[in-house]
Amino acid sequence: MNSLDLPKAPHETRVVVAMSGGVDSSVVAGLLKRQGYDVVGITLQLYDHGAATHRKGACCAGQDIHDARRVAEALAIPHYVLDYEDRFRESVIDRFAESYLAGETPIPCVECNRSIKFRDLLATARDLDADCLATGHYVASRPDASGGRGLYRALDPARDQSYFLYATTPEQLDFLRFPLGELPKDETRSLAREFGLGVAEKADSQDICFVPQGRYADVIARLRPDAARAGDIVDLGGRVLGRHEGIIHYTVGQRRGLRLAVGEPLYVIRLEPDSARVVVGPREALATSRIRLSDVNWLGGDGPCAARPVAVRVRSTREPRPALLTYDPADRSAEIVLATPEDGVSPGQACVIYADEGPRARVLGGGTIRRIDALATGAAQAA
Repeated sequence: MNSLDLPKAPHETRVVVAMSGGVDSSVVAGLLKRQGYDVVGITLQLYDHGAATHRKGACCAGQDIHDARRVAEALAIPHYVLDYEDRFRESVIDRFAESYLAGETPIPCVECNRSIKFRDLLATARDLDADCLATGHYVASRPDASGGRGLYRALDPARDQSYFLYATTPEQLDFLRFPLGELPKDETRSLAREFGLGVAEKADSQDICFVPQGRYADVIARLRPDAARAGDIVDLGGRVLGRHEGIIHYTVGQRRGLRLAVGEPLYVIRLEPDSARVVVGPREALATSRIRLSDVNWLGGDGPCAARPVAVRVRSTREPRPALLTYDPADRSAEIVLATPEDGVSPGQACVIYADEGPRARVLGGGTIRRIDALATGAAQAA
């Protein structure tokens, strides 16, 4: 594994490791301890863990805090648990609910990285006189020609998490390190066994940590009990096909659960929160050729650009696809023209921009999808 690219000798270098209780961050702590770094583990308590304590596949649950503590004891490193529940609720959970009520499909993991881990936890690491903050994310960070650091896709394409880290700023990248960016997942588990860690066979987290069994509508209804309202399900021409109990139960591209007897498969094309309408149509109506982004975080290093060839990812599960980028740093907005239309692009999701389609491509930045232009209808959807 590569060094941390820090000027001091390992024994003189303090590294705070964000320990989630999973195998990845535990191995990071073990690797850095073995290399002689002064390692301090920190685990964040982010929400009420009660119902999810022993749920397989959960993230950040109560069991995870216990597991992180056991790993720290096995490695003989100091370990602290910090109560960030209020910060997490305000910065992540409340925004998640507001975004869904606005007809968007948010990604809370992006906001958690941006606001909690790489802002608040990073500040805490500095308060502890750490030289860097290391995490178990599968993403690579390397020095660039400008003297800063660039963000790149991980060696293991099946584990690459660069989509969720596009909002990391250049200043944060200078302080962050991602030791697993150059390791395949199977080697990570092998190292956990080598270190004798009890989490070596622990399942990877799969769900949004505060959404039990993936039922996000239940969470939103609890947080905003009076916000969801019933409305019409209509086709592209405005004809009423049925009723729904709240747009929070739907996402763009959804087919199942519409409960419409119309004789043909229909998909959610867009959500209209002002009128509480769910607009449905044939699959071809999902095809999107142009995307407008707001709140762009730019890591490309240069100024405004027009019609620059790039590759973009509109969903975490999709590979980067060719596109043209027009970026305006004045208002942090961008327009993406896709070389090949994409289905199921949804406001609230992230669009992440890469230098090319390569498996180790550099992340140029990304932003929140605010508007999409659909090919089939020619209609623009405003968020």
